[in-house]
Amino acid sequence: MQSQTILALVDGSAYSESVCHYAAWMAQRTTSKVKVYHIMGRRTASESDDLSGAIVLGARTQLLDKLSALDMERSKLAQEHGRAILEDAKTIIQGDGDIEVQTRLRQGDLVETIAAKEETGDVIVVGKRGEAHKMASGHLGSNLERVIRASHKPVLVANRAFTPVKKVLVAFDGGASSLKAIDLVATSSLYQGLEITLAYVGKPSDKVQSALDAATEKLKAAGLNTEQKLLSGDADKALADMTNNEDYQLLVMGAFSHSRLRSLFIGSTTMEMIRACKIAIMLVH
Repeated sequence: MQSQTILALVDGSAYSESVCHYAAWMAQRTTSKVKVYHIMGRRTASESDDLSGAIVLGARTQLLDKLSALDMERSKLAQEHGRAILEDAKTIIQGDGDIEVQTRLRQGDLVETIAAKEETGDVIVVGKRGEAHKMASGHLGSNLERVIRASHKPVLVANRAFTPVKKVLVAFDGGASSLKAIDLVATSSLYQGLEITLAYVGKPSDKVQSALDAATEKLKAAGLNTEQKLLSGDADKALADMTNNEDYQLLVMGAFSHSRLRSLFIGSTTMEMIRACKIAIMLVH
């Protein structure tokens, strides 16, 4: 599958620049355009409650007018701030190459907006942490998990500093989402020319080896330089150690299931991987 449109989410945080560079990297390798979204939450639009509505008895008309004007000014400033973020993002992306970039300023709930717009794109790029969470390493933005769970498209979670991708680790367990990840890697021009490693974490068996061999052959048939590795221990720790210590720049893995029951078992692993890995992660449903 060749990506046609990349949806990049920016909020002005330290991760937004990284989101822009990853979006540009993907766009150049897949000949895609980029749509950059900045979504102002419902509270962000005024930065506070409507002050004019809080005064009931005995208020002077002049004071009400001033408070209404203040609310309007805050709303205008929030929109100007959002447009400035989008212009900066467009400049960064186009600075990386000749890329078609469209910008979109929206107001409302982030996940609701993505759910409404994701059909116009092929992959979503979002930062690991948002503007409100600063640099707390153990705390992921509350919206990140919501975006990953709600989306039916691949989601690239950008780390803080963009690194050009040369080596890719693909987490493989033989399940439906990991098979979809193999299909994505095999069919997208994004991965052509990169070094691919398939990693299985767990007890080896003939069934596991057969599935690994089949996946490896599929990637090799697509012209990809592919090797496989068997790891032991807890999946999140083993994969995080491998990505952090062996100079990989991208991890590809299955994400949450849309089944509530299955999410109980695999959801925590997805978020633990995002917390533990210092590199970008491509999540495939």
